Amino acid sequence: MAKQFDAAIKQLVEAHPADWIALAGLPGGSSFEVIDADLSAISPAADKVIRVGGAESYIAHLEFQSSADAELDRRVLLYNVLLRWRHGLPVRSVAFLLRPQAQSPGASGVIREAAAADELLEFRYRVIRTWEQPLETVLAGGLGTLPLAPISAARAEQLPQVVGRIRERLENEATPREAADTWAATFVLAGLRYSRDVALQLLRGVRDMEESTTYQWIIEKGIERGKAQGKAEGKAEGKAEGKAEGQIEGRLQEARSMLLRIGRRRFGAPSSQVTTAIAQISDLSRLEFLAERVLDISGWEQLLENE
Repeated sequence: MAKQFDAAIKQLVEAHPADWIALAGLPGGSSFEVIDADLSAISPAADKVIRVGGAESYIAHLEFQSSADAELDRRVLLYNVLLRWRHGLPVRSVAFLLRPQAQSPGASGVIREAAAADELLEFRYRVIRTWEQPLETVLAGGLGTLPLAPISAARAEQLPQVVGRIRERLENEATPREAADTWAATFVLAGLRYSRDVALQLLRGVRDMEESTTYQWIIEKGIERGKAQGKAEGKAEGKAEGKAEGQIEGRLQEARSMLLRIGRRRFGAPSSQVTTAIAQISDLSRLEFLAERVLDISGWEQLLENE
């Protein structure tokens, strides 16, 4: 599931890079260009990289964590050095921890190591704990970071008002496509803190936004299909086994729908061959990997070239 959160976040950065620079507390610029995050000289890829143009241009390196990573400090240092080497510009690294479970001793934002008395390595980067961000700051920020509002410092009882504030801004400032994308991302990210049922209940009021509603009901339909299949198979093979298999099928359907949803926004409508190929993928981790990869390629054919 973490990769679905990654995909939603990366789509928001693609569409609104300046908003994320602002939330990260980094210097503004005259231009913002999301650039290739691949660091294939060594093999890793950073989450998102933005070239910020201006009098003092620099590279903004953004990492997003929804789970603990004991090596985050060292990984950010590695990416920072490689990006500086590749682009020849100063690099400012920021890690967004999306929920408390992402905290770990290895996500401190500081590396200070002395190999000898005359050898010192010191590296610092910014760590932003999303759940500590003031709700009003997020609600007043750019459209691209609005979906973080439910997982900011908002209290559970504030969620209906939060959804209302998001709706108000989208009605006044966003295009229909931007609104649909924002609602979809809000739903996905809300799953970092709340149950799917809570998220669905909160967002039922945005059904007038066709694409966002379709996305929500595709997910719900997948869950219901999984439960139905689990019930049917439980009669034949045992309730426990049927329920487990039904839940797996529901998660697979959800992942397939997520992949098609993101792909449509990026590449347009898929061909019948593409939808058939995706329907035949029964490996959940593979579907999640493809959903994340959508943001780094140029078309459906490239996405499925090895399928």
